[in-house]
Amino acid sequence: MAGHVLIGRARVPDGVELQLLQSGDDFLIALGSNELMSTDIYASEEALATLTCARLDRREAPHLLIGGYGMGFTLRAALNAVGQQASITIAEIMPEIIAWARGPMRTLTGGCLDDPRVTLVVDDVGMLIHSADRGYDAILLDVDNGPEGLTRSRNDTLYTPEGLLAAMAALRPRGILAIWSAEEDPTFTGELQRAGFTVEELAVAARPDDEEAHHHIWFARNA
Repeated sequence: MAGHVLIGRARVPDGVELQLLQSGDDFLIALGSNELMSTDIYASEEALATLTCARLDRREAPHLLIGGYGMGFTLRAALNAVGQQASITIAEIMPEIIAWARGPMRTLTGGCLDDPRVTLVVDDVGMLIHSADRGYDAILLDVDNGPEGLTRSRNDTLYTPEGLLAAMAALRPRGILAIWSAEEDPTFTGELQRAGFTVEELAVAARPDDEEAHHHIWFARNA
């Protein structure tokens, strides 16, 4: 990427190689020539957390599962949106992502990984979903650019009928499965509905104070 210096490489287990690039105080994580995330496009990642928490009916001690740390925008927004009795499990399959958060991006990270409400699991979010039984009030997924396995093909299973039923079983009553996407996908909306979820879709700003660029979030609630 023009103007950026490569400062780190990491391979997704059974998947692609990601690159961490830096330009001054700005960072981005890229897959080849494709920018996956950056420090100047983060509004929708924050919205994934704030809009999900706003839909949790003022629960006093919600337990959230966040799939994918990325640059931590969703985690930090969630911590600001919930009370001190809440708990957040963050699943990040790549230890290098956490090393980057604690290393070159430590100023951005701001200690969120050390918040006592946070439990970090360096493993596949799918494993946590399949092993839970009504364990979470909300599951927030931002591990791909949408409902398909971009960084690793195994992520496809998160969005299959079987994966959606596993997510439903992992949620507490009236829990929320929130999924971030770079764009809308009407076919996937139908998959959520066929799995038994009540689905709400929103287009949200990609950048702060920018109404031109949008990303997409599904909020799927169980019974």
